Amino acid sequence: MSLWRREIKRYLSALAIPQGPGQKVYLVDTENGDDTWLGDGWDRPLKTTIEAEDRCVADRHDTVFFVARDTQDNPAASILWDKDYTHLIGLGPPLYGVGQRSRVVMAAATALTPVITFSGNGCIVKNMQFNQEKAAGAASGVAIVTGQRCFFENVFFMCPTATDAASYSLKLSGGENVFLRCSIGQTTLVRTGASYGLWMHKGAGDNQRNKFVKCELKSWGGGTGTHVLLYVDVDINNEGWTQQFEDCLWHNLLGVALAQAIDDNCTAAHQILLRGHNAFAGCTLIADDLVDILAADYATAYRGGLMATAT
Repeated sequence: MSLWRREIKRYLSALAIPQGPGQKVYLVDTENGDDTWLGDGWDRPLKTTIEAEDRCVADRHDTVFFVARDTQDNPAASILWDKDYTHLIGLGPPLYGVGQRSRVVMAAATALTPVITFSGNGCIVKNMQFNQEKAAGAASGVAIVTGQRCFFENVFFMCPTATDAASYSLKLSGGENVFLRCSIGQTTLVRTGASYGLWMHKGAGDNQRNKFVKCELKSWGGGTGTHVLLYVDVDINNEGWTQQFEDCLWHNLLGVALAQAIDDNCTAAHQILLRGHNAFAGCTLIADDLVDILAADYATAYRGGLMATAT
């Protein structure tokens, strides 16, 4: 067995990615790769994420490893990650949600949105950054997740350069996905329009039972202060709709304090559960309507064991 294959088997085992007959593993190296190569080792990596994804086969747990470099991948088209049980792993320092050098960045000159759509089910994505540099002038987005039961860890969904209304870092309609130690938005570009960090909507899915654990929702509010860290769209009308945020940081930096961190427009009976310790900074209110937002009630004799309407 080659050194490359031994390395890959260890990586896959450590990442809890199943290994089986027919499974393929591809390496992307933006500085040393070539899309005409096999992509099956350090000496012949591919150059782009699009080419690697195109070579994968659904339901086989094919995996793309993306080498951290000073040079990012600037795709020529929006990426559609549409194959079930197909995984994308950044090879670099396992940074806590921000600054990853395994980067996919839509250049301003390309002027497309979003950068990537995850429509496949059961995908694992780790240690990656997705960024959008499209200039202002129209709504701009970074990533869309319509797939079900995917797992994102240490992923940085950076806010778009454009601040136009309805721009977003992450737009979510898929259900039963988990986001662990991810960052959504950032604090180096001022948000001035009515834009969103995390945009939840129904779309063609049901957007049920997603979990955000130890994540950071971040912004630099300024100007009108109409940006929100979480926007829950009015099209969500599922009875019993739930989302969980556990030990998350909701952070707006300097500028004008956000009028509210959460803009909840869901009209059906639902719950947004703030589990553990959620910290809010730079926000005047958690939300303007708290009826369906539940948090630990530390004022009761249950010492935080009881969840009640957030205050």
